[in-house]
Amino acid sequence: MNLKIDISKEGSTQTLVAVAGEIDAYTAPKLREALLPLADEPNAVITVNLQNVSYMDSTGLGVFVGLLKNVRKNEGQLILVELSDRLERLFSITGLSDIIDISSKSEGGVQ
Repeated sequence: MNLKIDISKEGSTQTLVAVAGEIDAYTAPKLREALLPLADEPNAVITVNLQNVSYMDSTGLGVFVGLLKNVRKNEGQLILVELSDRLERLFSITGLSDIIDISSKSEGGVQ
């Protein structure tokens, strides 16, 4: 159950995060620890590429809900890109696709 997280800054407010592996009860704390500090910056735009995420459970969804709350509190933006069909369906059936900006194509973190 490995999870790889690569974070790269693009300017003062843009952050691109590439996640690979499985997001579950074991790996979600590592993801939360990596992402939440990014949301503390005012006007942060955090783009998370989930192309290489093979599995996500409710614990992973909880990480993104918490991240979204913090990002919005600081007037920022959270964008999830390149989700597999399986992950898109997961976000859709839970209703999270209605509140989180999800794009099927990577936009390089720029909007």
